[in-house]
Amino acid sequence: MAGRQTDAAGVEPVAAVSLSDIAAQAAACHLEVLGGFQAEGDPALPAGTRTVLMLGPREPGYWDAVKASPEWAGSDPVDRWSRRVVGRLACDLGAKALFPFGGPPWQPFYTWALRTGSVWESPVKLLVHGQQGLMVSFRGALALKRVVDLPPPPPRPCDVCAKPCLTACPVGALTGAGYDVPRCHDHLSRREGAACMTGGCRVRATCPVSQAYARMPEQSAYHMRQFHR
Repeated sequence: MAGRQTDAAGVEPVAAVSLSDIAAQAAACHLEVLGGFQAEGDPALPAGTRTVLMLGPREPGYWDAVKASPEWAGSDPVDRWSRRVVGRLACDLGAKALFPFGGPPWQPFYTWALRTGSVWESPVKLLVHGQQGLMVSFRGALALKRVVDLPPPPPRPCDVCAKPCLTACPVGALTGAGYDVPRCHDHLSRREGAACMTGGCRVRATCPVSQAYARMPEQSAYHMRQFHR
């Protein structure tokens, strides 16, 4: 019986895996692959990592799945759901699950997102995605020891946008200069901030790409309550 082939260093090559296959498995879990990058030899990632894929909510379906899950009855339901679902997906793929919560130390999801070439810094410094706009969020990432062929980066939507996000905040807490968090919290504590609390951040909502994304208003309201508690 012939022995397994190895490279010059005596290491058995790791077979490539289809991005479409991984995306299909993620979709079955109500998650979407929002981008990825090659990361072989990156000391900041788990040893042996060759590809990182970023995972976020896939709508419609994600929010209903979270609310119907056993985690919904306890504290931090979204993070606990993410640990279970992303963790199980990682096990199925022989990958390591990484999360944007649970620190310190915190994983550099902002930097990783930019490395994908499918997520960019928006005019208001928040991340923006080509299909989810300023509603983009991450529930985890997969550090795979296999090579995944990735598509070329898509066009940056902000390059052909009138940039309504720059003037959408009613109190100027989120602008091209960055995010004034205390001013935002102060507004949300007032009667005038009720629309933001129940409908979500106006800056995120005014993004033309965000408006085409099927995020439920109650999900935005939930995250506003979590942010402003």
